[in-house]
Amino acid sequence: MTARPGDPAQERLRRWRLVLGGAAADGTGYELSGQDAGMDGALTALYGRGDKPQTGKDRSAGLGASAPSVARWLGDIRTYFPSSVVQVMQRDAIDRLGLSTLLLEPEMLEAVEADVHLVGTLLSLNKAMPETTKETARAVVRKVVEDLEKRLATRTRATLTGALDRSARVSRPRHHDIDWNRTIAANLKNYLPEYRTVVPERLIGYGRASQSVKKDVVLCIDQSGSMAASVVYASVFGAVLASMRSISTRLVVFDTAVVDLTDQLDDPVDVLFGTQLGGGTDINRALAYCQAQITRPADTVVVLISDLYEGGIRDEMLKRVAAMKASGVQFVALLALSDEGAPAYDREHAAALAALGAPAFACTPDLFPEVMAAAIEKRPIPVPEAM
Repeated sequence: MTARPGDPAQERLRRWRLVLGGAAADGTGYELSGQDAGMDGALTALYGRGDKPQTGKDRSAGLGASAPSVARWLGDIRTYFPSSVVQVMQRDAIDRLGLSTLLLEPEMLEAVEADVHLVGTLLSLNKAMPETTKETARAVVRKVVEDLEKRLATRTRATLTGALDRSARVSRPRHHDIDWNRTIAANLKNYLPEYRTVVPERLIGYGRASQSVKKDVVLCIDQSGSMAASVVYASVFGAVLASMRSISTRLVVFDTAVVDLTDQLDDPVDVLFGTQLGGGTDINRALAYCQAQITRPADTVVVLISDLYEGGIRDEMLKRVAAMKASGVQFVALLALSDEGAPAYDREHAAALAALGAPAFACTPDLFPEVMAAAIEKRPIPVPEAM
């Protein structure tokens, strides 16, 4: 049975046929042709195997383990599907079919559609990557990083510049620097009902951020395997923050060891290739290092990005957070910095941090500038409602 153009019932059958895969029991009785048949073949190669080993003619539908067959398949899916779908299918192919090792071949890297998740996979393979592949891998990572910077940098700089301006409160502001909302709130007792106005005895304003350093920001990033996307986004944001003269930025990554990558912040690609995804987690050790770097606690924001599965000393970790907050540090705990929402995380540790006044929540890249602005201005952090 083939579809008649414009027939809604036949179009539904076509879609169901593509979803169900054409097994004998799919019940559609629908035959695919042309581009639909090619699309079906690409889907079957990835999703049509189930848990059964491929034998006989079924092998023609699978990807096998050869680079040429995967290269053809990558070309097919880019022909049949939009970029967002291609990225999902590539991710599934890596997970379901164990194609990670093929990403160590330059021709494979040149064929894939690069995204944040692919970058995470490449970083996890970094130590096993042959020299012939590293240059191609860096080019792939750089393309993704540059795209992220274009998307995030302008808004981040604008949002944080405004927050820095507002955080520099002055008691005798110039007229155009008056914060009218705060001024009115502070002078409500001077309301004159007969004139329906407030007499501002005390003006509150904010100065303009100068070229001097106004805030210190420490990004403390868990580089365990589950945090791959967060490491990518945090590295990009770290580079953006480091480009702002009014913010002194330090970037620290950790597993059971602690590595300070601050001197590489001018190039987030160098930062990413300086990480080592996987391994254990010692949050306490990482926070101890960050705490030792703080010289101006009242002007410091510490951002811990971790799923909070602590392999170190839990009580000491919490004591360090409490001590930093007591000294005036603004402490933010992010379970993830990615578009996927909260991963699996240690709920007991998240609750303990919340009890200390540091709620732990997942943050999207688009929300991160607002979170940082709130921390800089020392106002409540905009925690997403889902949390």
